[in-house]
Amino acid sequence: MKKAVTAVIDDSERDEARDPLCNVLGIDCFTGDLIQAGDVVIQRALSGEGGYAVLCNAHVLMTARTEPDLFSALRGAWSVFPDGAPVAWLQRRLGSQCAKRIGGPDLMSTVVDRGRRHGLRHALFGSTPYVVDRLERRFLSRFPGAEIVAAVAPPIGQQDDASLMVGIARTRPHLVWCALGAPKQELWMAQSSALLEPSLVIGVGAAFDFHAGTKKRAPVWMQRSGLEWFHRLASEPRRLLSRYLKTNTAFVVHAVDEILRKRIA
Repeated sequence: MKKAVTAVIDDSERDEARDPLCNVLGIDCFTGDLIQAGDVVIQRALSGEGGYAVLCNAHVLMTARTEPDLFSALRGAWSVFPDGAPVAWLQRRLGSQCAKRIGGPDLMSTVVDRGRRHGLRHALFGSTPYVVDRLERRFLSRFPGAEIVAAVAPPIGQQDDASLMVGIARTRPHLVWCALGAPKQELWMAQSSALLEPSLVIGVGAAFDFHAGTKKRAPVWMQRSGLEWFHRLASEPRRLLSRYLKTNTAFVVHAVDEILRKRIA
């Protein structure tokens, strides 16, 4: 199996070597660009080694500093991708010049697209029946040949139902995409991903809504400028205002402290 895995991405598709992992506020984060992230996800999924991956933004990082279970979930992940311009910015300030933001929606579409040539099988878990149905239909239309073998929107309060995990596992997906929202999905993956082995589980939160078309994503120029958070805040001010004021401010304080510590060292 390992011999086959090393061959799934040929040399013509490899970009320049990326930086090693970068520790951000106690969490080792992936450094590299979107294509590199997609490649390592595909390789891991095909390897059958299981585990789970986290898409981590400033809110999740700051919450983990006060919630030990979430911190343990991040530390226990196979990989933590910087899903947030501030996190990637801090990585670069700490010396990882190759670090780029890896957005959940972007990673998901990249892996579904590039995974077709390898016969990658996908399962969808989370959100609502309406969103999951639209997401499945849109992906199959956008990426002909993609294999979605399961699409499950768990009833409220039943995300931990073992029978749901058994049903998904029977479809033998390489990847299970999870959208329960942060930090619930990170805690769920840490607890339940073993039940889905050898599948790799990835938490992508709002990516389901964006790809299903039930929520509008920020314009590309805002994504590239690191302003996607502002678009989301403007779209859901009641839900996100207090979160952003609290966690983003805390992130800036801790980021400055970490940068100063590195310069002194």
